[in-house]
Amino acid sequence: MLYAIIANNYPDCAAARLASRPAHLARLELLKEAGRLVIAGPFPAIDAADPGSAGFSGSLIVAEFDSQLAAQAWADSDPYVKAGVYENVIARPFLQVLP
Repeated sequence: MLYAIIANNYPDCAAARLASRPAHLARLELLKEAGRLVIAGPFPAIDAADPGSAGFSGSLIVAEFDSQLAAQAWADSDPYVKAGVYENVIARPFLQVLP
C-alpha cells in the first residue's frame, strides 16, 4: 500500500538540512530503484519555486510500504530526523486516485 510521509522542519535547520541531504537522498534513491517511490520533495517555506534564504518547511514522500508501521519506522530513521531537521514526521495511508 502507499503511504504519505509528511514531515515538518524545526525552525532554523537549514545548515543541518544541507549537511544531511546526501544521506536523505540516498535513501530515497533506494526506494526509487526498488520501484516503491511515487513522489518526493520539500515544501518551500514561501510561495516560490526557489525559496532562497527562506528555505524549506518540511517534506512530502509518497511511497509503497508493507504497512503503516513499516512506513513510520522508515520515516523515523531518516537522516533528517537524526540530524534534527524534522520536528515531527507522520506516515499516513494514501490511496492514489489520479493519475
